[in-house]
Amino acid sequence: MTETVSNEKNSQTTKNIQAEEESTSTPAMTRFLTFVSDGLTFGVNTDQVIEIINDHSIRPLPMVPDYVRGIINLRGQILPIIDMRLRMGKPFLEYTAKTCIIILEIESNIVGIAVDSVAQVLDIDLSKTSPIPIENRQELTNSMISIGDGKVVLLLECEAVINTAL
Repeated sequence: MTETVSNEKNSQTTKNIQAEEESTSTPAMTRFLTFVSDGLTFGVNTDQVIEIINDHSIRPLPMVPDYVRGIINLRGQILPIIDMRLRMGKPFLEYTAKTCIIILEIESNIVGIAVDSVAQVLDIDLSKTSPIPIENRQELTNSMISIGDGKVVLLLECEAVINTAL
């Protein structure tokens, strides 16, 4: 009988330790690909990133919003390309060797976004993000995070990027 009570206590102690470890474990991190557009650093969840391409010919389309630069043929798949600068209401800037197209899957749509450059992949704790102050808020982002050295990453709302484009 004493052995049974001892085993029950050990089992309960083990469960308590496991529960404590789970509650004090490191927060879930989410990976974000960061990129620069018009001097601002944005982050997009890597779960939505299919690939990054550069040096691709964009064919213009008539009667589309100006930020829809056109389409590309990527291995037989026709994809619309949205210029992030134009999507933010900024003037067009000629593409350079650093310009990239990030291919994203957003709500079952595959679309490319043209950005000035791709920076890095970061692990971000979403519980540490902050809302963007209302006076600076854009429809494309609603949260941000400081990554040190005074740098801020604006977390992109991909659905908002394509809402009026497709």
